[in-house]
Amino acid sequence: MELNDDLINSISGVLVVDKPVGLTSHDVVQIIRRGTFIRRAGHTGTLDPRASGVLVVLLGPAVRLSEYVSASDKRYQAVIQLGKTTDTYDADGQVLTSNPVDNITEAQFEEALQQFVGEIEQVPPPYSAIKIKGRKAYEMARNGEEFDLQPRKINVYSLELLEWAPPEAVIDVYCSSGTYIRSLANDLGKVLGCGAHLVGLRRTKSGRFTLRDAVPLRKLREAFDDGSWYQYVIPAAEALSDWPSIALTEADVDAIRHGHRVSGEAGIGKMARGISEQGDLVALLEFDPASNEWQPKKVFN
Repeated sequence: MELNDDLINSISGVLVVDKPVGLTSHDVVQIIRRGTFIRRAGHTGTLDPRASGVLVVLLGPAVRLSEYVSASDKRYQAVIQLGKTTDTYDADGQVLTSNPVDNITEAQFEEALQQFVGEIEQVPPPYSAIKIKGRKAYEMARNGEEFDLQPRKINVYSLELLEWAPPEAVIDVYCSSGTYIRSLANDLGKVLGCGAHLVGLRRTKSGRFTLRDAVPLRKLREAFDDGSWYQYVIPAAEALSDWPSIALTEADVDAIRHGHRVSGEAGIGKMARGISEQGDLVALLEFDPASNEWQPKKVFN
């Protein structure tokens, strides 16, 4: 189906892409902008060029959901190589140390792995986009400048060893947003005493979206060429489908769009999605226990 300009400008939704290795997340967003003719588009969680997997891209007004979608939990399959450390904590960096791993057993690896489950403090990699006094850490690292990155609190909900093939191990990581798998690999190597770095990474889940929802970029490009890409757009209301929802009447929708509060079900959580009778996302709402009403935080046309 060919979309006219009015239809394109009215699109507000999600494209879930299976990002291939070799492209930056920004590269993928640019490809989507060119293919859809929608200038307002953005991803919700960077994947390094070496990494592949689930990349959630918001389109049109849905980009205003970014801060909430970006904060969603993530899941990865990571390939860790034991015995070597690098300055970037992954295979792109220069090797700093090299040690034998013959004495590391599967049981030792499993035991070390479980030390990182729970709420922990993690120091980001020096080659990261973290800003220090307005400058990106990786730019300072490339210039050979010395600096300290402060540890951050993250949550690692589970770590599972999927494959033990020394010097490599494949693990499943289920974690909070903001977790650096490269740092996890490096820290794991420290605990084991042999050093380690990340050699492969695939994101299998981002928020409520999994690889089942993801369209391979090659397939999406073909859809751009034949004009059928719209079939892959997921409605904006689904972007936060793990949030509770409140059914809004037409009167509620009108009130919210004028900035007014609405009464609604209490006890379902602090934040909720306001959904119209047509199934459209109208607003993100916050519950005010003092008035027993829902206050609109972000309203969508």
